[in-house]
Amino acid sequence: MSRLWRRDVPLSERFGEDPPLVGAPGPLPTAAPPGPNISWLPEAPLLSPEQPIFLMTTAAQVIAGFFVWTALILTCHQIYMHLRSYSAPNEQRHIVRILFIVPIYAFDSWLSLLFFTNEEYYVYFDTVRDCYEAFVIYNFLSLCYEYLGGESAIMAEIRGKPIESSCLYGTCCLWGRAYSIGFLRFCKQATLQFCVVKPLVATLTVLLQAYGKYKDGDFNVSGGYLYVTIIYNISVSLSLYALFLFYFATKDLLRPYGPMLKFIMVKSVIFLSFWQGLLLAILEKCGAIPKISSAEVSVGEGTVAAGYQNFIICIEMFFASLALRHAFTYKVYVDKRLDSQGRPAPMKSISSSLKETMNPGDMVQDAIHNFSPAYQQYTQQSTLEQGVAPPVCRTISARGGGDTEKTLLLSSDDEF
Repeated sequence: MSRLWRRDVPLSERFGEDPPLVGAPGPLPTAAPPGPNISWLPEAPLLSPEQPIFLMTTAAQVIAGFFVWTALILTCHQIYMHLRSYSAPNEQRHIVRILFIVPIYAFDSWLSLLFFTNEEYYVYFDTVRDCYEAFVIYNFLSLCYEYLGGESAIMAEIRGKPIESSCLYGTCCLWGRAYSIGFLRFCKQATLQFCVVKPLVATLTVLLQAYGKYKDGDFNVSGGYLYVTIIYNISVSLSLYALFLFYFATKDLLRPYGPMLKFIMVKSVIFLSFWQGLLLAILEKCGAIPKISSAEVSVGEGTVAAGYQNFIICIEMFFASLALRHAFTYKVYVDKRLDSQGRPAPMKSISSSLKETMNPGDMVQDAIHNFSPAYQQYTQQSTLEQGVAPPVCRTISARGGGDTEKTLLLSSDDEF
């Protein structure tokens, strides 16, 4: 009975007839009568074990591995040079965290590709990758804060200025409003909410996967993929919109730091990769990406699209490592981390700097601070240089050893 429904068995063999000889005269084949399938989506072609898809070949793993390990070498060298020249910890802490997105994205995607034929393993690998991207968005916004001297210095420049209304820049709904401390609070809150929502959604995805309720590309209302995708899309869009609003408000102040390439790289790696994966899942659902029909290989729905997503990310991370190497260069910090004899920091200092970089305590404190009801009366620490408040558009060479701190009180009565 199972032969009647196999698509790779000729029609004549399904009903026990001998297949016609090649070149023998006979009646022209007739089309099979329409079956009960009334789905508006075309079925994806099935591939047999004798016709493996590209992702199952050694060539795909070698090509992806070449790009992955090249990206790892380039990025790890850049991270090492930042830690070796750790002269501006408040800035380089965030830079190193951002750079780690390349090793995490690349190696995770390569592992998922290596375990492609194992049932749904990629979901567990991608959970780590997806959680880290929320951390990157927060650190990019925090880096921009550090560039400009903190919230107090930013508010001294933009407070009270009207927000330019523009549909192109997504500020048309903010017509008549002015920049306030509430604006900065919104940017931080919108970014931090993604750091909370994403791990929760990732954990929910793993649980749904364990109970068979999650399959990539399955938009059925009874499954979890549709709802996870909606929640994730809303959260990441809000987070990136807050980043864009902050950039739009401070682009003139950030111009000395070349923010455009940094902003484009962070936004493209996180936001475009999500839409790329969603597009591939839709293409598989529509039949544009072939499925696998094999007794030896167990591949669930959506796994092929996820496999292509991981393969593409492996290649993309190589180019991302090149762009990030230029966007977050370490050369501006090299001359600031030398001892009296002109020697770089010892390895012990590099290891301690790495440990400090990986400590997420500052993000936790920032989340408590920004979501606390006591935000209306808070203190903002601003480092002074030689007892004088630092300018907003300062250069890295102008930052020496700050020896005092000043507490500045800001009111948030004017909520955004």
